[in-house]
Amino acid sequence: MVRSRLALLALLLSPFASISPAEAHGSHGGSGEALEAGDFDFTPIITIEGHGGFDTNLEGDPKHYAIDGMIGGVFEWGLGNGGSFAIEAAIGPALVWGEAEHFYGKVHIDDHDDDHDEDHGGHDDHEDDHDDDHGDHKGHDHGHDHSHDTDFKRTDIKGFLQARYAPNDRLSFELSWNPYYVTKDQGEDIQGLKNELGAKAIWALGDGDVNFALGDGIEDLVNGVYLSVDHRQGWESDGMYVGNYTDPRVGLGFTFGGDEISLMIEAGPRFYVPGSYAGLDSRTDYAGEIELSVPVGDATLFLHWQHVYSWEDASGWGEGWQHHVGTGVTFTF
Repeated sequence: MVRSRLALLALLLSPFASISPAEAHGSHGGSGEALEAGDFDFTPIITIEGHGGFDTNLEGDPKHYAIDGMIGGVFEWGLGNGGSFAIEAAIGPALVWGEAEHFYGKVHIDDHDDDHDEDHGGHDDHEDDHDDDHGDHKGHDHGHDHSHDTDFKRTDIKGFLQARYAPNDRLSFELSWNPYYVTKDQGEDIQGLKNELGAKAIWALGDGDVNFALGDGIEDLVNGVYLSVDHRQGWESDGMYVGNYTDPRVGLGFTFGGDEISLMIEAGPRFYVPGSYAGLDSRTDYAGEIELSVPVGDATLFLHWQHVYSWEDASGWGEGWQHHVGTGVTFTF
C-alpha cells in the first residue's frame, strides 16, 4: 500500500533532511486510507539520492558530494482516532566526493599555532630552520586552507532509524538516529562512526488536504500550515561532540496538478549551541527548506533544498550561507 507519508521518505533518509508535512497530516494520497486500529503494514523501500553541500560562509568554500543507495522499510501499526505508530529503518552505501557529511556548525580547529610555538622553542639554535617554518606558516593561512578538493574519496556506510508516534492525524512525535560510518582515515575524515540523534514534534493546524487540482483555492492554504520543533545533536567519528541545534519552524504543504505533485516550504530560526571544542558562543541562525515530490507509479521523484544563513563571524566560522541540495527517487513495494 502506497501512502503519501511515504512519498517523501527519501528525504527522511538524509541526516540533514526534515519530515514532510504529510506525515503529520495523516494519509491523503496513494490508497487514501489510514490504517485502522489493530492493523499492521510493512512497506519495503529503496532510495537512490545524489546530493551536495556548499559551505559558502567558510574560508575556501568547502563542498562535498555523495550518491547514496538506501534499502529499508517502514513497519506501521494502526491506532485509534486515526493515529499510528511506525518504525522506519534503512542502510546503504554512500559514495563520497570531497569530505564526508558532517553535523551542522562544525568548525575547523587550527592546531598549527601550537606547532609554530614549538618551532620557536628552537629559535636560537635553528635560525634558518625557523625562517623556513615561518614561511610555511604564512602559506598555511592559519590552517583554514584545507585543500577542499572534490575528488572521489571512498565508499562510506550510512543508516537511518526512526520511531514515530502519531496519536491522531494532526500530531506526531519522532525520535531518530542517523549513524554514518567513515570507512577509512582520509584528509580531515577519521575512520569511525559519526552519530546524530534527533527528536521532533509536528502539529498540523489544518487538515492537510490542500490540492489545487481538486478545486482548492489560495484561501484554502491555511489547511496546509503546520508547526514543528526539531532538536538534534551530533558527534564526530572520533567521539568529539560537535554541538546541538533546535529548529522551531512554520511550514506550508500542498499538492497541485493531476499527478498530485507535492510542495513543502518551511522556515524559522535555528538556535545553535556549539561544542566546547569550537570555543564559540551560542548563536541564532536562519534555517529553511523547500521540498518537491512527484509520484510516478510506485516511485517518487524528489528534490529538496536546505539553506542556513549565519550572521556570526568568528574563528573557524563566517557570516553567510550554507546550502544542501539533493535529488533522487524512492521506490516502494
